[in-house]
Amino acid sequence: MPTKKTSLLLLLVFQTALLALFFHLSGHHLSILSRREEPKPVHVLVLSSWRSGSSFVGQLFGQHPDVFYLMEPAWHVWMSFTQSTPSKLHMAVRDLVRAVFQCDMSVFDAYLLPGPRKQSSLFVWETSRALCSPPACSMFPRDKIIPPAHCKALCHREPFEVVEEACRSYSHVVLKEVRFFNLQALYPLLKDPSLNLHIVHLVRDPRAVLRSRERTSGDLVVDSRMVVGQLWDHIKEEDRAFHVMRAICESQREIYEAAQLLPEALRRRYLLVRYEDLVRRPLTQTSQMYDFVGLKFLPRLQTWVQNITQGKGLGNHAFRTNARNALNVSQAWRWSLPYTKVARLQKICAALMNLLGYRQVLSEQEQRNLSLDLLSPLDLPEQNDRQG
Repeated sequence: MPTKKTSLLLLLVFQTALLALFFHLSGHHLSILSRREEPKPVHVLVLSSWRSGSSFVGQLFGQHPDVFYLMEPAWHVWMSFTQSTPSKLHMAVRDLVRAVFQCDMSVFDAYLLPGPRKQSSLFVWETSRALCSPPACSMFPRDKIIPPAHCKALCHREPFEVVEEACRSYSHVVLKEVRFFNLQALYPLLKDPSLNLHIVHLVRDPRAVLRSRERTSGDLVVDSRMVVGQLWDHIKEEDRAFHVMRAICESQREIYEAAQLLPEALRRRYLLVRYEDLVRRPLTQTSQMYDFVGLKFLPRLQTWVQNITQGKGLGNHAFRTNARNALNVSQAWRWSLPYTKVARLQKICAALMNLLGYRQVLSEQEQRNLSLDLLSPLDLPEQNDRQG
């Protein structure tokens, strides 16, 4: 029989083992809880079309200190397959967007030239404040508004590896894209449990889009040819813009209508924004977009938004955002487009315009009468509920 001393020793060993097991399980449980509570990155896709104000909206997100932003990474896909079509490239574009959301920048290997690369190898990389500040570049503080021209001059020599490092250091990854022509192509991303995808769908009056495209047509000729496809060479030059606008209006309508059919949980991750509402009430609309994705509208950003929407100039470059009177920009088509073009475009884009509250003008007199408001209020219950 064991002695009393031996029994006490065995009891002590048993109690010690139980205590060790308890701390091990508790630590493991706390570790799991800690991982669960770690905030998941928010992924935001600014979904739009060319010359719809998407570069401006991209900057509204990109200048926020919590955001890693890239402008149109799918440009690399399209410029690698210029003889293809939007529908054929949807899968490649979607795969690239998914990888960038996950900060896997090796996806660009298939599209960038071989050899040593810099972060400046990326399309209009300088529009990303995140690539102009630590850890990507030490020339500017991370929490300041950074003009792209200054960034381009001082941060263009940083290695490509800093792009991925920078991406992983932010709570929000925002991409701006104009190369999705239907929402179905994005369903796998919306349903992907590894992503926390929110879609900001930016639309603009087609008449303003046409006017802006005419002023920047040289920058967009490759994209326009791809949108129209094989018919391009058989269409009169003066008719090409209207064929492009038909494809744009149809795609924007289809995206909006498809979003209304999403299950409620997914529909709450879709936000429609009209450019005209944004320039009329820039602070209110920007605040709504920030709330939608969980960003704080910091005072310095409020001042910057106010300044950039009240500047001078109309902008003539397809990929540049600067201070301008945004409200004047939104109305410029009314005094610069011939009524014959406006009437033709309104027939082509009537379905989209009616759906999104853009009133048609029935004469040149109505078009030139700037006191006539052509923007109808939109009743969007899902978005109203989300704001409440």
